This record gives sequence, C-alpha cells and structure tokens, in this order.
Amino acid sequence: MEQGTTRVRPAQETDMPALARIYAHYVLHSTCTFELEPPSAADMAARFRTVTGRSGPFLVAQCGEAIVGYAYAGPYRDRPAYRHTVESSVYLDPACVGRGIGRQLMGELVRAATGGEFLQMVAVIGDSANHASIRLHESLGFRRVGVLVDVGFKHGKWVDTVLMQRRLCRTCLTDTAS
Repeated sequence: MEQGTTRVRPAQETDMPALARIYAHYVLHSTCTFELEPPSAADMAARFRTVTGRSGPFLVAQCGEAIVGYAYAGPYRDRPAYRHTVESSVYLDPACVGRGIGRQLMGELVRAATGGEFLQMVAVIGDSANHASIRLHESLGFRRVGVLVDVGFKHGKWVDTVLMQRRLCRTCLTDTAS
C-alpha cells in the first residue's frame, strides 16, 4: 500500500470492528497504550459516540476496502473547564507503519480540530521510548511539555508518559464563557 492510495475520511460506526482489531495489537504487544485488555468493537463504538458527540473529529485511513488506521480528538478531561482542549490518539495497522499514513491521519486530524471550539490539542504518548510517535507529533507542531516518569506498569516494566501540546487556533476563543 502506498500513501497515494490511502484516503482519510470520517469514521463510521461500521468501521469499529476494524479499529478494535488494529488497537488490540497495541494493547497486547506494546506500551504505547496503558490498557491491558483490548476493547471490543462495541467498546470502540461507545468511544466513537463520545468523541463525535462532543464535536471531536474521528477519522480513518482507508486503502482500497481496508481500514489501515484511525485517529481521533477526544475529550482531554471530563471537567467543563477542559472543554476547549482535546487529546489526540492515532493508531495504524502494524503492517502499514512507516509509510506516511500516520502523518497523513494526524495532519487531517489537526486540520479538522482547528478553527472550531478547540484551542489546544494534547498528546499523551505512552512510553518515552516511543520515538516514532514523538517525532510525528513534533513534525506537526506539537512541543514536548513534560514527562511523567514511571506512571504505568505494563509487560513487566515501568513506563513513562510523554506529554506534548499544540495550539490549534491563535486568535479564537478570546471569550471562553461559552
């Protein structure tokens, strides 16, 4: 699969089994997520409804008929004061890593979240050794704002979390009373 054959589009609930399959790989085999049990397609559908119900973009990358990745901007925290901040998530089919699809997805995600009600996008990257994700976010204008050391324990080791942040809009939201 080449990047030119990949299109990014809004996700649909019917995509959730493919997303659950992609994400399960990372839950079971990596430290980029701190979940220990893969969520079901129904769980992913509930996440999809939460994100889109709060006007957050939820995108998939599709090559031919195959869903090869997804990205979304979900609520950063549940408390109302955080309503203008979203947290990004991006995952690719392991067979498609290194082909530019993650950058394509994240670029579209940033564009989709810009200019609306969101002021900041935060990336909470599992594992400070996840250099590919850190570089991807840096290439899209995220800056490293902190590291939480040894906050997760997975696969028999302590794992850091890298916090990155990107401002989505320079001039919007001067009145945050809404």
